[in-house]
Amino acid sequence: MQLFLGSVPCIVTSSPKIAKEFLKTHETSFSNRFTTSAVHYISYGSKGLIITPYGDYWKFVKKICMSELLGGRTLDQLRPLRQQETLRFLRLLDKKGEAGEAVDIGGELLTLSNSIITRMTMRKTFGSKNDICEVKDIRKMVTDTAELAGKFNVSDFIWFCKNLDFYGMNKRLKRIRDRFDKMMERVTKEHLEEKKKRGEGAHHVRDLLDILLEIQEDESNEIKLTSENVKAFILDIFMAGTDTSAITIEWAIAELINNPHVMEKARQEIDSVTGKSRLIQESDIPNLPYIRAIVKETLRIHPTTPTIVRESSESCNIYGYEFPAKTVLFVNLWSMGRDPNLWENPLEFRPERFMSEEDNKFDARGQNFQLMPFGSGRRACPGATLALQVVPTNLAAMIQCFEWNVDGNGKVNMEEKSAVTLPRAHPLICVPVPRFNTIPSCE
Repeated sequence: MQLFLGSVPCIVTSSPKIAKEFLKTHETSFSNRFTTSAVHYISYGSKGLIITPYGDYWKFVKKICMSELLGGRTLDQLRPLRQQETLRFLRLLDKKGEAGEAVDIGGELLTLSNSIITRMTMRKTFGSKNDICEVKDIRKMVTDTAELAGKFNVSDFIWFCKNLDFYGMNKRLKRIRDRFDKMMERVTKEHLEEKKKRGEGAHHVRDLLDILLEIQEDESNEIKLTSENVKAFILDIFMAGTDTSAITIEWAIAELINNPHVMEKARQEIDSVTGKSRLIQESDIPNLPYIRAIVKETLRIHPTTPTIVRESSESCNIYGYEFPAKTVLFVNLWSMGRDPNLWENPLEFRPERFMSEEDNKFDARGQNFQLMPFGSGRRACPGATLALQVVPTNLAAMIQCFEWNVDGNGKVNMEEKSAVTLPRAHPLICVPVPRFNTIPSCE
């Protein structure tokens, strides 16, 4: 389907076959992301990774991201930090449950994912009052940025309105970026001072900012990173990793509450691996195929990003139609996941559909265009590996450690909220009833 948003030509598809033609066969023509003026400004002129135009710089930073920042070795080194934040989260829920207090699950999951990203990125913890304030400030910046990035701005779509600020967004954007600048300057200074105290070559677990600063100082690189590149990169990681993981886990818990037989089957699988004697770990996830299937089924029905958006860098001909440069492509993942021509009983939450030999082809990484919650190809989400560790681990821990009681008839309202991501329209409020008595200390 073709449509025009103002003066911008757009194409929309809900077909895996046609999506493959755009995202794989003609991938080089559609390797840019559509960027609004708000996102362009907040990302220092698109100098990070996620929305940077395809080209030599993008290839350089993508290589850095996959080999250094979000590669397997770095993620393994930072695993203890993620485990500490998971334990902190579980102990909070345990305390609330013992007191019979209801919890806003989405809000606590957002704090958890924000804390994990903050610690992995710049080692900020909850160790002091100042650190708590700073982590909360980061979360507020991320929330405000996501809100502004998701607002429809007529100036992005009607050419003669390009320089007009109809909604007063520019002042808010400047305030957010100024706050982020000050925080990054302070944190960068702290990292450089700590490095000086340690001395060259001293062993320590590097966070992502450490790695970026080392790359910035390396004169042998073919492309030199500036301080704006570093800040944009860090902001990209916060924006991509904070609310998406939290939303996915929240939807999964809501579906499990509404499908208690699935919840029970998941608990049996977890208990068969841990023996009811220890808390589930990231290293256990390969041995939990049903938990992984629950995550895939959640992403099928509730994709954290309901559409994949690309922009053509050149004119091209697909299926006999001519698409000019600057055509915006929308791939409707939400519609694909609920299409009865693609899925049997698509509105039924049935993880078993991903348990058969035939359905092992659905790896959620975009190799099969029927299920691609992280996108596909060279512009797929670089944080997919991290998400597929954080989400099933914390979901499994919540299943293992608690029963989830909701008010009313025991059913959860599954209404969605319209946004760039796909949050719930109503908070998931539950009382977490403890069922696992050996949650270790988070220290």
